[in-house]
Amino acid sequence: MDSVNTIVEPSRELPVWADVDVCVVGGSCTGLFAAVRAARLGASVVLIERSNCFGGVATNALVLVWHSLLDTEFKKPIIGGLTKHVLDRLAARRAAEPVGNESVGYRMNTEELKIELDMLVKEHPNITPMLHTFGCRPLVEDGRITAMLVENKDGRGAIRARVYIDATGDGDVAARAGVPYTVRENLQPPTPCAKILHFRQEGVRFGEIYRDHAAEFGLPPDSGWDSPIPQLPNIFMAAQTHVFNVNAADAKDLTYAEMEGRRTIRAVVDMMRKYTPQGEKVALVQLPSVIGIRETRIVAAEHCLKEEELLHGVRFDDAIANGSYRIDVHAPEGGGFLFKYLDGRQVFAHNQRYQEGRWREPTPTNPTFYQVPYRCLYHRSVKNLLTAGRMINSDRGAFGAVRVMVNMNQTGEAAGTAAALAARADADVTRVDSVVLRKTLADGGSIIY
Repeated sequence: MDSVNTIVEPSRELPVWADVDVCVVGGSCTGLFAAVRAARLGASVVLIERSNCFGGVATNALVLVWHSLLDTEFKKPIIGGLTKHVLDRLAARRAAEPVGNESVGYRMNTEELKIELDMLVKEHPNITPMLHTFGCRPLVEDGRITAMLVENKDGRGAIRARVYIDATGDGDVAARAGVPYTVRENLQPPTPCAKILHFRQEGVRFGEIYRDHAAEFGLPPDSGWDSPIPQLPNIFMAAQTHVFNVNAADAKDLTYAEMEGRRTIRAVVDMMRKYTPQGEKVALVQLPSVIGIRETRIVAAEHCLKEEELLHGVRFDDAIANGSYRIDVHAPEGGGFLFKYLDGRQVFAHNQRYQEGRWREPTPTNPTFYQVPYRCLYHRSVKNLLTAGRMINSDRGAFGAVRVMVNMNQTGEAAGTAAALAARADADVTRVDSVVLRKTLADGGSIIY
């Protein structure tokens, strides 16, 4: 051991802060929904979140869009559960509004979402929430996690649980517990979002302004999107840039991405101030707490969801989630993206230009939704760990579709339900009966086909 470049941390005894049925690490909507579903089945739950609020990318990264809860024909409900429940609660406050197209199902006021999620946790006294708390390290013995070491303002402590759920997005718990994972080449780049006053102006096409003037402001070729915000006239959420060639599960890359992302937002504002008719009115209203990460680690599981399975609507006996959002793969540079639809259509976009085509010829009928099996949520190497969220085991194409929040929310609900069932039976997560799991999800409001 090189004594210059390493140190030895002294060993110490840590207090056990909680001994519960289920420990969820990561308080995104995916993780919070896991905690709520487990709690509703009588489990005691600790919910760990490193930031100051719940909601993950939806709140901290300002991503205000949830995609359609209907099939591709906009006829058949395929997503219910807590996603629908929270949208209904927000709608009652005029903080969510339906849009209903292939790109956007609902727009939300994400500041209202923060409070609604707080209320949802408080309604379940068997959930112990821990904000500003980092899940540092899982202790593993004989293929089982025995404790999760955490750190916050009180110092360092341990959470004991019968079942653990990794909802970190990056698979931090799974990776540190020894579950195999991969980091693909050419990761989908993250996007910094912002709220900007007078981002949209009559007669202004932002894509053309960006294409003509990006280089002047030190911006690479790129493209993105933007959206109105419920209850906030003249303020828009803009997601018009990416940070390329970074792996946000790497500490140095993540630091660079956060700082570079903020720089690109300011550059966009300056560009609009210079080149739009109402430039003097353009103002930066809010920056995200974190950059909007699309892809980092892909954690191994018993099943890897394939693009072919998704595009052909393959049904699974252990399906725990349904989705209809298209394959949406962002290029690793240049701002391009590829869409593939279940009806065979294909769109390639680059530098604000679109090329339409087909990935297969037309057929008399098309699948109208796809499914995610329970087997995508666990790996046999750690018998009491479930993974829920965008680290889901899938190939590049399938990942481009299932990674979005309405789909990953369902994996959270399934993980929470399975964790409660496993804890109740003192069984491994690999042994949860999928028939019982699916019935329990349906009884709790999920749409199961």
